[in-house]
Amino acid sequence: MQKHKIFLSALALFVFLFLLPSCIYEPEAFEAVTKNESTTSRAEFGTVYPVNPGKQICNPSISNDTLHYPASLLWLNFSGTLSLKDAPKGYNLSQVLQHDRLTISDTAGKVLWYVKHDSMGVQCQFQDPEWSTHPDFIVALAGFDSKNSNSCNNIDYGIMAIHLQSKKSIWLASKKIIEEAFPHLWIHPEADLRLDSLDSAPTFQDSVQRFFKNTQVKLSYVTEDQKIAYVDYSKDTVTRYLQKPTNRRSWFVNSPLISPDGLWITYNLMSNSYTWENYIQEISPHSEAILVPFEAPMLSHGAEPHWWQFRDKLYLLWAEFPSGSTMLNKADFMNPSIYDASVGRTAMREVQLLAGNLPLDMAVQWGSEIKELAKIPMTGGRSPDGRFLATGTNNGYLLQLP
Repeated sequence: MQKHKIFLSALALFVFLFLLPSCIYEPEAFEAVTKNESTTSRAEFGTVYPVNPGKQICNPSISNDTLHYPASLLWLNFSGTLSLKDAPKGYNLSQVLQHDRLTISDTAGKVLWYVKHDSMGVQCQFQDPEWSTHPDFIVALAGFDSKNSNSCNNIDYGIMAIHLQSKKSIWLASKKIIEEAFPHLWIHPEADLRLDSLDSAPTFQDSVQRFFKNTQVKLSYVTEDQKIAYVDYSKDTVTRYLQKPTNRRSWFVNSPLISPDGLWITYNLMSNSYTWENYIQEISPHSEAILVPFEAPMLSHGAEPHWWQFRDKLYLLWAEFPSGSTMLNKADFMNPSIYDASVGRTAMREVQLLAGNLPLDMAVQWGSEIKELAKIPMTGGRSPDGRFLATGTNNGYLLQLP
């Protein structure tokens, strides 16, 4: 009986992960709805720009560096051909291998930055790239064959952080990370220049702090048993875990992201591909998950939630989908006929947070207004200057707000 339970649990996990808005399936699973050759499409809520048009992308992450990578998106490719412009030397557009590179491209389709897996010492492929809270760093999963084979049929993952300008990297975890770990990094915005004066890094904690030029760094990711793990490198290298709601312990964790101040995290818990809830939680072993309210005029609980801070105000941003829909959106956002929220929308709400494991009424104060940003669902976040939204499963787009 126990073997049957294990088999069914594994089968349920496989089916669920296959339907997640992520990159674990083959590109043949998706064909573009239309071959729209337009370079832009205008709507009342802004201008839509396709990313790698006509080709599938996933794991979209809006640029957090508006100086070096304005109006841009970090994303993961599939195999075959890519539809981009001004590709730099070494960036092949044909005979592309699945997840073989990380790319940052802009609204014109120009490649602004990239790394290939083999140049970073990654044997098999990348997965789950995400811009950190700091403009200079990104994080991703990096895969290798766990049986030391060249086939990459038994991929295990580690977690790699990359400094964008130098393309230097550091392994934050070297193995036994699941394919849907969704790693994220919080890095204090101000560098600690005293770390440059150190001649050596005797411990791993020292190495991490020197790499980021910062003592205040946090890593989060999802574990195989569907818990949110985190490491606070300002304290030690110990992995700690957040508590899930008692009645949601069997639900799957999707895309946890750390807040700009490094004290909170937001994420989805999913019962299945059609049922999810949005939570925020203080980053503490004893904290409780706080359900983000589902209120009119929301179409669904918030999906793929992101933090967005502008000056002294903090917002939670999310996508919404009509009842019976998944987060796996296949709509053609260049088609004006869907600019009525029929396939979903994007919204945000101001929130004030006070850490310290306080009572709920003291810890969280929601703004009164749920503000609609666009009548299409954008799942990849909002740029720091507020001008762009991003999305990327299955079609990739940047939306310039009016």
